[in-house]
Amino acid sequence: MDKSNNQKTTLCPSSNRPDLPNSIVFGIINGTVDKPHVTYLKKPQPVTEELMALAAPVTPAEVFRTATTCATNKCLHFDGNNCRLAQRVVDQFPVVEDKLPACSIRRDCRWFQQEGKAACMRCPQVITDNYNASELVRQVSMPTAIGE
Repeated sequence: MDKSNNQKTTLCPSSNRPDLPNSIVFGIINGTVDKPHVTYLKKPQPVTEELMALAAPVTPAEVFRTATTCATNKCLHFDGNNCRLAQRVVDQFPVVEDKLPACSIRRDCRWFQQEGKAACMRCPQVITDNYNASELVRQVSMPTAIGE
């Protein structure tokens, strides 16, 4: 049996690097510039050059929500135990769903594992390449010093 099938993979749902190994697309960004909203795919799709080309002329992260393996200590948002980005999303973003969204990566999602349903109820408004981000979005997405 392939050992890799038994290993738990924790996914970062806010990856803005679809070029990283094992990246997947799990949502499509729609809505408006002021109120973007992610529609989740029933089944995540592997990132391919062909899929990323469909986003042209904008960046893939303006069209697709991607996830990749959580970088843990290699990420500026990780404090050694938790994702501070997930904490700030839950603490500062409003709830945008009235029921748990149908998300295909939930069981492997770092945010869900750490923050539970509260993260899921806010996740559809998270856009990694948002060039018209509000002050709140800029503040929440900014990595902070450990201990803050």
